[in-house]
Amino acid sequence: MGHEGQDIFLKDMLVFLFAAGVIVPALRLIRVPAVAGFLVAGVVLGPYGLGTFEDIWAPVQFVTVGEPEAAEPFAELGILFLLFLIGLELSFTKLWRMKEAVFGAGVLQTTASATAIGAALWLFGMDPRAAAIIGLALALSSTAIVMQMLTSEHRATGPTGKTALGVLLFQDILVAPILILISFLSAESGGSILGDVFRALGEGLLALVVIIAIGRFAVRPVFRLAAEAGGRDFLMAVTLFTVIGAAVITASAGLSVALGAFLAGLLLGETEFRHQAEVDLDPFKGLLLGIFFMTVGMSVDLVVLVELAPLVLGGLAALIALKLVIAWTSTRLAGASRPAATEAAFLLAPAGEFAFVVMAAATSAGLLTTQQATPVTAIAGVSMLLIPVTSRLGQMLAKQTTSRPSEPPEPVSETDYTDRDGHVIVAGFGRVGRTIARVLAEANTDVVVIERDPTLVQQGRDSGWQISIGDAGRPEMLDAAGLAGASMIVITVDNATIAKRMVEAVRRKRPALPILVRARDPEHGRQLEAAGANHVIPDAIEAALQLSGRVLEEFGYAGETVRDLLAAEREEAYRTGTRETS
Repeated sequence: MGHEGQDIFLKDMLVFLFAAGVIVPALRLIRVPAVAGFLVAGVVLGPYGLGTFEDIWAPVQFVTVGEPEAAEPFAELGILFLLFLIGLELSFTKLWRMKEAVFGAGVLQTTASATAIGAALWLFGMDPRAAAIIGLALALSSTAIVMQMLTSEHRATGPTGKTALGVLLFQDILVAPILILISFLSAESGGSILGDVFRALGEGLLALVVIIAIGRFAVRPVFRLAAEAGGRDFLMAVTLFTVIGAAVITASAGLSVALGAFLAGLLLGETEFRHQAEVDLDPFKGLLLGIFFMTVGMSVDLVVLVELAPLVLGGLAALIALKLVIAWTSTRLAGASRPAATEAAFLLAPAGEFAFVVMAAATSAGLLTTQQATPVTAIAGVSMLLIPVTSRLGQMLAKQTTSRPSEPPEPVSETDYTDRDGHVIVAGFGRVGRTIARVLAEANTDVVVIERDPTLVQQGRDSGWQISIGDAGRPEMLDAAGLAGASMIVITVDNATIAKRMVEAVRRKRPALPILVRARDPEHGRQLEAAGANHVIPDAIEAALQLSGRVLEEFGYAGETVRDLLAAEREEAYRTGTRETS
């Protein structure tokens, strides 16, 4: 009996995992986007979907979620990880370049949308306070869904992604003032409004200063200590501590937890640990965001939708049309190109997850009745379900406006290698790796280095190399290093097992990519060739040849004669050396 609550929780988590591992992949086979798949799964498996038949047929309870609110903490973590990973992709320099989008398009879009929606509701006879709250709630867009879609489509750091992100960041910053405003407007609030506003602003500014100061002076040393002491396990712990700790600091100051996670990503993105953190957190982010999208789907009451269908559908059409025009105009005025503004407008037109937070707070404060809040939350939920559809429409319309000369490409971040082309990846930055990198650099070759040792990574960064900490045997790390566009990869690690695993990982992703590997001896070289290496250079053979050449020179042989003898011996050694142990 005492375990009844735990049984329900475990059963609900099993349903969540079944949806993530079976239903959503099945929908992907018929080209349904993952976000839409999770939303649909939430509607079907939620208490307002199949859950309504539980009284008729009891076994339904085993395939539905009985307590969606139990998953909210996990859904919140998904949003934090998403904003953290977005921050990793950016930097303070790049964010400053986005100031027009954040404080230009963001302010224009949010203010105009809230004013237009609130004014329309007021003209229809709604109380001014309630109209203002609903206007602010519906003016916000979905950071979680929009950025997840842009990230999965590799558009988050492009013109569309930066335009949408600028508006969404301003909206995230605005969530706290909206909640403060609700407390001011509620009948129970008292005291000086002006004093509360200044106090809230002061606390928020202090929180931002604390996060930035910690990030500037403590993040890199702590991460280096974790890497040197225990590798990936400790790095994961420190990464989670950084994300959640920054979120706690901003939440304590009344700001959005998502803002704290984003700032933590920005700070870590300036270090050599960026790619390792991105690779480690990405699977967790996807699963936890899936839980969030399912909880959104579960909030859609199908019975209410049927009863209020005319009101919900009419409000939905008006909301999307109004915000579409305002978002497009705002982003264009802020300097976005016509295609980017079109795509961003269609992404920003639907409502967002914070609408549920604002509506719940306003209802609890007595500013809205349940009858007023129900259709608004239904409109917000359905509009979020339509984001994948509006995104596709935006892309289709944007393609019709790209016949004009293309705009100059965005400058590539010094730590963003995914769009590189023709570069050489060097796995390992010991003495051999450094020598190869220097030779390639002298030949004006673009080199990207992956190294597991944090000390070597720091030395490489201090010397100006494009280097990240990570394991080149992990497919995600290879993707982050730009394997898709690399011209070849050189593996210089001296650990036989690790080198073989790296060769196998590269060969699975790029069957035709040239792989050059350093081997300890002929037997090791044979194993690497069997794993898929194109060219294997055994240390033992090369060391023997170099010593032989020095001996011959000491005996007085001419340089040309020595080179000819070594060339012949090298050819014979490489021809027979890898078969000596067979």
